[in-house]
Amino acid sequence: MASLDVDAVKAFLAIADLQNFTRAAATLGTTQGAISVKLKRLEDQVGQKLVERTPRQVRLSAQGAVFIEAAREFLAAHDRAMAALASARRRFALGIASHVGGPELPTLLARLNAHDPALTIEVRLDDSRDLLDAFDRGEIDAAIIRREDDRRDGEVLAPEHFGWFATPDFERRAGEPLRLAASSPTCAIRNLTTRALDDAGIAWTEVFLGCGMFAVAEAVAAGLATSVFSCRLAPRGTEEAGRRLGLPALPSSEIILLSTLSDARSRATLRTLAAAFREHRPSASISEPVRARGPEAWSGVS
Repeated sequence: MASLDVDAVKAFLAIADLQNFTRAAATLGTTQGAISVKLKRLEDQVGQKLVERTPRQVRLSAQGAVFIEAAREFLAAHDRAMAALASARRRFALGIASHVGGPELPTLLARLNAHDPALTIEVRLDDSRDLLDAFDRGEIDAAIIRREDDRRDGEVLAPEHFGWFATPDFERRAGEPLRLAASSPTCAIRNLTTRALDDAGIAWTEVFLGCGMFAVAEAVAAGLATSVFSCRLAPRGTEEAGRRLGLPALPSSEIILLSTLSDARSRATLRTLAAAFREHRPSASISEPVRARGPEAWSGVS
């Protein structure tokens, strides 16, 4: 049995309703010649003459009159199927590193929702290393993380600069190890911190261990210790204190977007995600004077 061509059925119905090839072509945004070709294709498919055409009149044949209601049902079913695909909710699992997500996060999520209201967004906040492992296992569709080690895949979203942050009255006590606040042992920022201190020969001790960067930020803001943060995510009431405390310079890194999604709809979602991050990301560099201005400087992401 021959398969029906959707465009040919649309042409047939337009001719039947308007009883005029020229008006049918205009309605469908095509030419009279193209309409005639589509009708001929449909008649060949069904093996029946569907339209009688004379210089004065266009009307359905007897076979066309029998076929027309089935043709309408066929086209309606096609349209319902396409509408269902367009409106079906899709799951998009996004991982965002806890030391990357900042003030731009609400805008980023709003832009994703505006781009595709049928998108169910699942956000996972974790350390870069844990998110990278989850991405490699296929548990998340995309990840925004700090570049890890020598991994070179991923789209670069922005450079990332780090600093040593502490309250203005925090002091490095002579003869004592530097007091640090830190997150989990798998946290890349913690590893960056301890490696820099070890390379500089500076003794250190962890006086606060928090579950996530939010807890670490609260400890630093309370004056318990110092810690390394992205310059754009400095805890409230703190300042960049590396020079004052005699601490080593920290290397910059990159924020990258990882994803293997390749279909057109997903690629469009990823482009929206990258654009939103770049457009709404506050800029801060270690070469600039950095002082957190208040609670809004820390997003509360952990």
